[in-house]
Amino acid sequence: MKTVVVRNIPRADADVVKRLGALGASTVHEAYGRSGLMRPYLRPAWAGGEAAGTAVTVLAQPGDNWMIHVAVEQCRPGDILVVGCTSDNTDGMFGDLLATSLKARGVMGLVIDAGCRDVKSLREMGFPVWSKAISAKGTVKAALGAVNVPVVCAGVNVVPGDAVIADDDGVVVVGRKDAAEVAAKGEKRRADEEGKRGQLAAGVLGLDMYNMRAALAKAGLVYVDKPDSD
Repeated sequence: MKTVVVRNIPRADADVVKRLGALGASTVHEAYGRSGLMRPYLRPAWAGGEAAGTAVTVLAQPGDNWMIHVAVEQCRPGDILVVGCTSDNTDGMFGDLLATSLKARGVMGLVIDAGCRDVKSLREMGFPVWSKAISAKGTVKAALGAVNVPVVCAGVNVVPGDAVIADDDGVVVVGRKDAAEVAAKGEKRRADEEGKRGQLAAGVLGLDMYNMRAALAKAGLVYVDKPDSD
């Protein structure tokens, strides 16, 4: 592993990232061809947090948050810090002090494939975190890693500058060059869903709205008026 900090990275367009954030993780994931979704073990440290931003990436050693401190300097307003580890780890590598530093730089949130702590303080600060675990276990500052290199976080390859959308449904990463196209597809999908929501609210069944009956019959589904008697 090359121990390097890349200072200048291209970032996804801020207006496009904002549009993606308005769609939410689920819609973005669908609009991206069901790609980019991090593994579901990555959960919000506190419920209700939402974030959309551009990825500043960290490759850290397990149980060592030294490179997270290094990465803070490279963050700009509108970024999300994404931390991957060189091997599996659940230690509390991030807490309210680092969150205070990131918030001062306009960072939107943190995604970390390890543990975090100080959850009550994070919630009170309104700083959203998505992590693999909640753990009070402390960490050290001893081993070098890298900042703003491609990392794998919760099963997804994240390139610095990619768009990151996170909420209670999970975390989705959209490639920087794909972001505008995915936003447009997601907005079309959302408009279509609004129409369907209106029909469902009026009492139309999904069976009919999606024309499922013929396919169900072809698959062999049979309706009977009462159970077979013994």
